[in-house]
Amino acid sequence: MSILLDQLQENGCTDMARTMARFINDEEFYKECLVTSLQDKAFGELKTALEEDRRKEAFEYAHTLKGLMANMGLTPVYDLVVQIVEPLRAGENDNLITIYEQMMQEVEKFRKIVFA
Repeated sequence: MSILLDQLQENGCTDMARTMARFINDEEFYKECLVTSLQDKAFGELKTALEEDRRKEAFEYAHTLKGLMANMGLTPVYDLVVQIVEPLRAGENDNLITIYEQMMQEVEKFRKIVFA
């Protein structure tokens, strides 16, 4: 396993073997997709939608991020975005910005690893 994959696994990405299988075990391709994923505009758009209580839009951004994080194997981020998606699916937006902030702390941790 590469240093990048080792660091991801050490930081809670629980099934890197399965994740890499989705990328045909091509680490360079995975890293390119990871860089793009961590820069996705949906992160910022989700924050704005939550702050402005635009629940339908917030759900769409969160749902997009849920799929993206699942595909990239970023388990800690995925677990937090699920905690945003499900209340939004039910039309709720109580204290979701707090979970969003926790999620972004995890995203920043992974950005530091990837962009180091």
